[in-house]
Amino acid sequence: MRFRQIAVLGRTGGDGQMVAAFRKVAAVAEEFGASVAFEPGMASVVEGSGRTAATLSTSDELPDTVDLVISLGGDGTLLRAARSVFGRGVPVLGVNLGSLGFLTSVSGARVEDGLRRILGGEYAIEERRTLHAEVRAPGGAVQRSFSVLNDVVVHKAGAAQVIRLDLWVGPEDDLDEIGSFSGDGVILATPTGSTAYSLSAGGPIVVPRMNCLLVTPILPHTLAVRPLVVPGDEEITVTALDRGEPLFLTVDGQEGGPVGHSDRVVVRMGTEAVPLVRLPGHSFFATLRHKLGWAVRPLDGS
Repeated sequence: MRFRQIAVLGRTGGDGQMVAAFRKVAAVAEEFGASVAFEPGMASVVEGSGRTAATLSTSDELPDTVDLVISLGGDGTLLRAARSVFGRGVPVLGVNLGSLGFLTSVSGARVEDGLRRILGGEYAIEERRTLHAEVRAPGGAVQRSFSVLNDVVVHKAGAAQVIRLDLWVGPEDDLDEIGSFSGDGVILATPTGSTAYSLSAGGPIVVPRMNCLLVTPILPHTLAVRPLVVPGDEEITVTALDRGEPLFLTVDGQEGGPVGHSDRVVVRMGTEAVPLVRLPGHSFFATLRHKLGWAVRPLDGS
């Protein structure tokens, strides 16, 4: 597939990195006869780049003609870009302008070479599984629902407060109790999200092509609770054992809202997948070594 209409999403503000990256993206797109549109918040970036481009009406609802989304920033920007293509199958290319950029494919310094290869047809698509989360009232009615690429976090709204949670696995009419614990909350993550917040909380690293769901307690107040990996066809239900203040739900670290103490959070693997654009030779394990220092060989003589 050759890409012809590119939507660019990025941080607001005209800092030098953003301006330089957009200038390169626009120049390479012009070489290949592809059009470029940018989200409204990037107006100062485009002006600073000296390039001309169309303005998207919104970053949340992309035109049907867009066939490639480029995120300029870090993993947070890529997660936001992924939400804009849920259910549409539009590939996302992450250009890393941040410090880690674990999900991104191309560094800001190499964006010209990388984009030339991609627009020339030299790329691969890596499908990443998503999660579907619902907040259900006591009667079972769905109050809110979310689709996410990384994780769903159930935690206390206040700072430094311990909560008691009960976890269940299985469909609503045949729930099997996992158990309960006190702690700071719980992370429900995709394999993609295994290298994000879940990893910081002691969860396992999972190869992205695995079909599973991670359950990672956050600072549990017991040695008997450890992270779980459950099959991807299961549902996880989280309820509060405390009847005091409401819980809070955060999805992909960027949005969410309060959860009533009698509500349930139900999470399962989503039906959508997010296609990430990768250059040939890109390896998940190489990324682990390079960006997380995982299993890196020591220097000789050390």
